[in-house]
Amino acid sequence: MVRIWGRLETDNKIICDTIYETGEIFCEDNFNDYISSICERLNISTPVILSKHLFHYNNFSNAVFYPIDFLEDVSFDKFIIEDASNY
Repeated sequence: MVRIWGRLETDNKIICDTIYETGEIFCEDNFNDYISSICERLNISTPVILSKHLFHYNNFSNAVFYPIDFLEDVSFDKFIIEDASNY
């Protein structure tokens, strides 16, 4: 089961968060879809997803997106996704 906690932070404080869940097994090919769904729930644009984001998620169970990773201006300091399957 895929369960990902997505949150927006400003000044190291959570300003908005959501949990994305699906019954399927984690698949790297669907990583962009997971991120897009989380961003839609948070009402933000989808960031540019690089191989480093997938690497960090696979190896450290989280990935951080900064304003530079977005094509549009954003009003937060960080967009963080974290594996929440153990919560």
